[in-house]
Amino acid sequence: MRETGSTSELVLALRRRSTGLRLAASCVCSLLFFGVSPRPLWAASQLEVQIDGTVIPFSIGDLAKWARSDGRHRSELSTWFSLLEPESRAGVLELLQAPVILDRSMARQLLNSWAGRQLLDQVSDLVRVDDDTEGVIVRQTINELLTRQQQVSSLDLLEALPAESVRLDLDLLLELASSWRIQLERQQNLVRRLDRFPVTASASDRFGASSQDFDPLLEPRLMSLAVSHREEPLEFQLWLPVEGAPKREQWLVLMPGLGGSPDHFRWLGRGLSRRGWAVLVPDHPGSDDEAVQALLEGRLPPPGAEVLPERLQDLDALLKARDQGVFRVPGERLVLAGHSLGAFSALLSTGARPAPGLARRCSSALGDLPLSNLSRLLQCQLVDVSLPQQVAPPALSAVIGFNSFGSLLWPADSLSKTVNVPVLFTGGTLDLITPPISEQLGLLLAMPADPSSRVVLVEGASHFSPVRVEGQRQGGQGEDLFQLGEDLVGVQPLQVQALLEQEVVQFLEEQEQRKGAQRFKAKTLHLKLGELHLHRLDREAASALVHQ
Repeated sequence: MRETGSTSELVLALRRRSTGLRLAASCVCSLLFFGVSPRPLWAASQLEVQIDGTVIPFSIGDLAKWARSDGRHRSELSTWFSLLEPESRAGVLELLQAPVILDRSMARQLLNSWAGRQLLDQVSDLVRVDDDTEGVIVRQTINELLTRQQQVSSLDLLEALPAESVRLDLDLLLELASSWRIQLERQQNLVRRLDRFPVTASASDRFGASSQDFDPLLEPRLMSLAVSHREEPLEFQLWLPVEGAPKREQWLVLMPGLGGSPDHFRWLGRGLSRRGWAVLVPDHPGSDDEAVQALLEGRLPPPGAEVLPERLQDLDALLKARDQGVFRVPGERLVLAGHSLGAFSALLSTGARPAPGLARRCSSALGDLPLSNLSRLLQCQLVDVSLPQQVAPPALSAVIGFNSFGSLLWPADSLSKTVNVPVLFTGGTLDLITPPISEQLGLLLAMPADPSSRVVLVEGASHFSPVRVEGQRQGGQGEDLFQLGEDLVGVQPLQVQALLEQEVVQFLEEQEQRKGAQRFKAKTLHLKLGELHLHRLDREAASALVHQ
């Protein structure tokens, strides 16, 4: 590789790649803000930038002077920054000066978690600190800084790194940026293809809200069960059918997602109990809202896939206790349901095991830095997690997954002989945690070709649209730990929840009406409700969208 430090050669090199550099600068700024790693870009003495096979050295001293003078200090480095767009230049200044770690307790827990280590390992391919290939030096330096100060800025980190040089590989970063752009374009193309479907049904706003009318007298039973695998009793909410509701053959276990609470799904428990279904919603200690609180307070690392064995044991204990009459729940046939990690748990509970080659698939997925599909981190952690052998409950009749995931574990057709029940997967086009194009649609194609299986996608819905926060109906944030805003929840969350409830009800009623091996065929539907578009897709329609 040719090295040069002259301003003229630098300007020529950067002009050849002005478009690419603007893209790279944007990606670097994004990396700086990513939660588990404050992005070490320059070393204490020298930064080397590699682009087009050329390595260009910069002085960390010049960088510090430029940043602390608000860009007024003149040097060769300021010439480089002058080539950036004014907004990008201002953004770099802000990112260098502002604290990227605001709370040292939580930051330590994040950095020392499995996910944090994986991301630092991958970032180390982009930003090489001497010969540190796993981000160890960066992690140690951050921890040392946090023993002395509450907040850490990018400059603090760069000046503290015990290294002679740091090399930023913009060539590799541009490759990653291209990969991320392709993934986002797939999501955008999905929305465009969905918009081409003609509307086959419409509904008034009243349709979307009528089933969600608040009934203060309808509350769940709060119960607990002593279990051998936990020190404290396992708590759960039990929604029993209201008096006069239709008698149903099915009953549901609904498992919240990572950091979720049974209270987040009172809307669905209430709606289904009014229609005659019993719904049991467990609290999973260690991966519930209290676990998130412990992370925010810096007491515990973020929960990950290591919680799955205990979650599966929770479900097994509840089903066994119900069968033994420890508590009574009407219904003979079981439906496993869940949100996000809860949906993933439901799929694992059917006896589905990861398809061979998970480590190989994860090596490729993590190499692209999974910023556009964070569920990949949880899926890949299973390489290091020993799951108990699961056998599908004998009374299992269906699976329902809100914002489910599992595409790395189960590629297309890999579960064709394992999951022998119909499935309903739901997702939203604003979901970047479990993108529907790879996760919900991909999962349906991994399942057996059951005619009543389906995917329901809602344009404008996000990963957190099914989560109801207390106070949401009155327009306030409520007291919930999540404190979700519109940027996370998506548009019209109450309407989304009402539509999802209707789809769940129809799916369950179809399963109740089947006789013997007869299965109802999922009917495609393209519904418009205000700003929302709901699309119900069978396997054939899902396959067409994925492979277009």
